[in-house]
Amino acid sequence: MEMMQLKLAVLALCLLLPFGRATDVNYCDKKTEYAVKVSGVEISPSPVARGQPATFSIAASTGEAISGGKLEIDVAYFGWHIHSETHDLCAETSCPVTEGDFVVAHSQVLPGFTPPGSYSLTMKMYDENKQQLTCIAFDFSIGFVSSVADS
Repeated sequence: MEMMQLKLAVLALCLLLPFGRATDVNYCDKKTEYAVKVSGVEISPSPVARGQPATFSIAASTGEAISGGKLEIDVAYFGWHIHSETHDLCAETSCPVTEGDFVVAHSQVLPGFTPPGSYSLTMKMYDENKQQLTCIAFDFSIGFVSSVADS
């Protein structure tokens, strides 16, 4: 009986792990001392499923308050630039951002025709004075399964 419970616990853990996973983050310029420090990125689900909502949560900290700004996001597919978008910082986190820890979270549904494979994302954060606060890059993948019927 205990062996069956152990197997069920392992199975449950295996089923839960793909739904949210931290990913490695690199600063765009390792020599720059960015005002916003990023401690991690969690992508849920991982891999991202085509036609389903995906959430990118970026844990960060700042030494001074941020009253507004923007996020510039660039996406590459196997090294080829394929998409850019800009978001109001205050639409992705609560503003003003107070000194200390905060989270920037963005959810998006990728079209069902999005090709599966390896992607890289670069995110630049700017304050209301257009000063760059941070620049990070990380990789993510889009799975082969789509919830939207391919036509």
